[in-house]
Amino acid sequence: MRKTLVGPQLRQLRRSFNHTQAEMARQLGVSAAYINLLENNQRSLSVKMLMELTESYGIDWRALVNDSEITHLADLRTAVRDPIFEGDTPDLQEMRAALDHAPKLVDLFLQLYRNHAKLRENMRNVAAAGGVTEMMMTSPETAIYDFFRNHSNYFSDLELAADSARSAVGGRQDDLYSTLKRHLKNAFRIDVEIMSVDKMPEALRIFAEDQRRVELSEALDQINRNFQLAHVLALVSCAGLLDQLSASAQIPTEMGQARCRVELANYFAAAFLMPYDEVLRVAQTTDYDIDRIATTFGVSFEQACQRLTTLQRKGAQGVPFFFLRTDTSGNVTKRFNATAFTLAEQGGACPVWNIHSAFISPGRIVAQLVELPDAGQFFTISRTSDRPVVSRHTPDRRRVVTLGCERAHVGQIGYAAPLNIEDRTNIAKIGINCHICPRQACSERAHEPLHINLPVDANRRGSTRYES
Repeated sequence: MRKTLVGPQLRQLRRSFNHTQAEMARQLGVSAAYINLLENNQRSLSVKMLMELTESYGIDWRALVNDSEITHLADLRTAVRDPIFEGDTPDLQEMRAALDHAPKLVDLFLQLYRNHAKLRENMRNVAAAGGVTEMMMTSPETAIYDFFRNHSNYFSDLELAADSARSAVGGRQDDLYSTLKRHLKNAFRIDVEIMSVDKMPEALRIFAEDQRRVELSEALDQINRNFQLAHVLALVSCAGLLDQLSASAQIPTEMGQARCRVELANYFAAAFLMPYDEVLRVAQTTDYDIDRIATTFGVSFEQACQRLTTLQRKGAQGVPFFFLRTDTSGNVTKRFNATAFTLAEQGGACPVWNIHSAFISPGRIVAQLVELPDAGQFFTISRTSDRPVVSRHTPDRRRVVTLGCERAHVGQIGYAAPLNIEDRTNIAKIGINCHICPRQACSERAHEPLHINLPVDANRRGSTRYES
């Protein structure tokens, strides 16, 4: 393997955690002198050290290096740690030997594993739908999610465009709606009008581009009116960039491409309302106090949470978060992920995870330390998020939003302070989904697993009817 020099990146990582070289050395089990050599590019980063950094600091290894051999090794390591493989997993030396002596076999194994993961996702979708005719294909939503995750949920071009637009719009934070409305009129000849619910019963925002007109529902509060106008600003001020990025996602369907474009415009809107450097500063100085962030920038709790997942600019990274939004039935209605962890990709349906209990405590932060079957540990916070209500006939459309990160980052997050994270009894043992969860003796099991057989003894009654 060619030399991998990561001095500046390693130094930035250490400083982002407020660690000295000695503290980082203790965390990684090496000498401070070795850390100093790495930071000054006098030593090449070994694969073992890269894995230690990934484990200890919860970073995506791609933030440090771009090496095809390390890519294969990291992918192989993720695959063999899947709970479907019983017994001891191969160690680092064995995996490197496989790459050195049988690279084509490793490629085929990884391809097989990826296909298995897709099949498992489809099986879960079929089970959730209660039918067996679900098409075995990746949904547009999954393709969009993968596209954003492959970019670590960060798009530098959109950040620059949003910063430029914010400078052009100007104005005060407390008068942003009027300022945006005036800018759309003066710069793009677009009129904005608030419409009654009677005239817009099924929509919150309509942009009639040919008529140069934006209609906003009166059901939107001031925060969401600002966001919708910022979204329209993205459509008219950087249409070419949105087209370019959505085309690069290579989503095969027109509907999928349109959905991707909407999410990219939403990204612009969030970056416009919460400029990168400013929101990162507020987040870090308040220990990621989401209510403080929302108040500072005049956004909702959910918008602030989602923006935190995008703070992954090299050299100025925040905590790598994942984000989920679930409804009262446990359906995941939105997800974003700036991490390398599968909890954000597949999780949300485990009753042991307390995201569902947030519904019975509206407006209150619910924190939890959780552990997956592969021993990966995460800290999560959940809270309800209200949807627009237009009348007394509007059904309860409340959602729960969840923000989570790998356990290594809890020291930076104020919400973790009340928890004794060193106490193993405080860790909730969760799974992804009952159908694919290997845990035994789980009192919350609702379905028999599809890929393992649980022990059944007629002379013994277990915690559920699926095992004994």
